[in-house]
Amino acid sequence: MIKNKATVFVGIQGFIESVAKDDISEERKDILAPLIEYIQAKVNANAPINLNFICTHNSRRSHLSQIWAQVMAFYFQLEKVSCYSGGTEETALYPMVAKTLEATGFSVQKIGGENNPVYAIKFGENEAPIIAFSKTFDDNFNPTSNFAAILTCTQADQGCPYIGGAEKRIPVTYEDPKAFDNSPEQSAKYAERSRQIAAEMRYVFSQIKF
Repeated sequence: MIKNKATVFVGIQGFIESVAKDDISEERKDILAPLIEYIQAKVNANAPINLNFICTHNSRRSHLSQIWAQVMAFYFQLEKVSCYSGGTEETALYPMVAKTLEATGFSVQKIGGENNPVYAIKFGENEAPIIAFSKTFDDNFNPTSNFAAILTCTQADQGCPYIGGAEKRIPVTYEDPKAFDNSPEQSAKYAERSRQIAAEMRYVFSQIKF
């Protein structure tokens, strides 16, 4: 029984329950398998689990992956999980990402910055917020060793054959919703990508045995 699920915001709980019904293809399950194996090995060793989700600009997919992974780890009561994100360059978290998360039930508050705003993103009343802002993957905010580097875009996957300090490098790439910016489909496409990532992170953490 999952005791903690009631402590996430009601809207997020409902969303998690709905994505549990989403189909994940065998091809995607094969892509996710190394991430599951990495997390399971850490659980078996009773070791901290540090996951750094990396994309080129750290503006969209890497943030969505970081946030949903942290939420799903909490939802499945998996302790010692710390999720981070970074890019090969620093830009800014794209505002549509924040709006998409708000629409899903998150509380999103801008707490500083102009060109590169800092957001506090909460998923439960009594849980510490996830701090989100664009940064490089080797920023001081992120771990320098004993972490898995999860590459969420093809460009970062191809452009970063080596990531210093990473124990394992795991490509889990997603299509970029940026292609639909300033179009009538923008909101729907960001929601679609967020839902895919949520469903896949839910699947990953649902497979962990402890």
